Amino acid sequence: MESSRADAPPRAGVPAVAGGRGWVLAGALVLLLSAAPLVRYYLVRQPPEIWQVDLEVYRDGSVSVLLGRDVYAWLTGSPQWLPFTYPPFATLLGMPLALVPFRVAGWAWTGLQLWLLWVCTGVAFRPFLDRFGRRAPLLQGVVAGVLVWSLPVAEGIRFGQVNAVIVALCLVDVARRTPRTWPRGVLVGVATAVKLTPGVFWVHWAVSRRWRPLAVSVATTAAVTGLTLLLLPAASATFWTDALLDPGRLGPNAGTSNQSLRGVLLRLWPGGSSVAGPGPGFTPVWVAVALVVGVLGFAAARGLERRGERVAVVAVVGMLAVLLSPVSWVHHLHWGIVVVGALLGDGRRPARVVAALVALGMLLCRLPWWGVTVLADGDLPRWFGRLLQNGYAVFALLAVGALWWLLVRRPDDVPAPPVGSPVPQEAAGAVR
Repeated sequence: MESSRADAPPRAGVPAVAGGRGWVLAGALVLLLSAAPLVRYYLVRQPPEIWQVDLEVYRDGSVSVLLGRDVYAWLTGSPQWLPFTYPPFATLLGMPLALVPFRVAGWAWTGLQLWLLWVCTGVAFRPFLDRFGRRAPLLQGVVAGVLVWSLPVAEGIRFGQVNAVIVALCLVDVARRTPRTWPRGVLVGVATAVKLTPGVFWVHWAVSRRWRPLAVSVATTAAVTGLTLLLLPAASATFWTDALLDPGRLGPNAGTSNQSLRGVLLRLWPGGSSVAGPGPGFTPVWVAVALVVGVLGFAAARGLERRGERVAVVAVVGMLAVLLSPVSWVHHLHWGIVVVGALLGDGRRPARVVAALVALGMLLCRLPWWGVTVLADGDLPRWFGRLLQNGYAVFALLAVGALWWLLVRRPDDVPAPPVGSPVPQEAAGAVR
């Protein structure tokens, strides 16, 4: 049975912060001006052969369905030659991309990513933004304008990645204040049907005994996956019996871009980066490390759930998705923007402000590539180069520990009130 604390309305809120239209426009303008150099570089100046390469994968998957060709055998053009690696349901959602020219799709997708960054900023930083009243949307634009320069978000714009959509679906589903709009778990279920890693929320809900959102989410994923099986039986069979089981389709797993625990261990393991692979002793070690991190991480998430800290729950579970997945590229750290907001809270506690600034600083730095440079130069100790090279995996581990310490072990307030308690006056006018 779920506890009353687990059902407590989170202090984090909803995508939009209440404010006048002028302040909203001002905040949006700040975000657009901040993102303009990135957009110009990646959408105007990039040569065609490296333009929105991941979006091309999504679009080609949907085009393959329309043309009747094998979704999982088709590769994008030279020089990338990338396969489609997602569940077949993603090809159905991507149909609008297939119906417009690739250039139009790229610009529209970039606009969608920026809007979702705005939405996620409003949810993750709600306690801080609430302090500014009607001017909150302007601050929302300022914060989003900084976050757009974090490496995971910038890489998402560079490649035309889907992570902004995945994070937004999960964050809005889990951290919204009112569960009456739709059953909690629906959007996580949709996200899991598009990209399997959000299924880590199922583990969290099971550990936290949140049976209703777990059931809703699993049922949603099963429903849309079953519908896809009826519409695309061949593609569904290929994905679930073949493509899903082939990690080589995702690229070199030992490369610096893979910041999962498995990627870190492959880089440290003798022969882990070789063509032959790390050998038979590697997998048990990886599984053991993943189990330890998973047990501790889900325990931290359960403690946060009991306190009603649902933004922090999304942050921790998102970090676990990065760490426990076999492959997690740098842009998968898009969850990091939620980490910064969860650490900051309302910005009144110095320890949380410092932690949020450190987290933001790490996301703004190209830590993994600095590590590659240090290792190549040989002027600094090799262990330091390795530490930097695996910097985003270190970030994820530190984020889980810091959120547990600051919000569970040493909280600065009492847990959220049980369901049915009066809504605080300052939140009463918020858009729901």
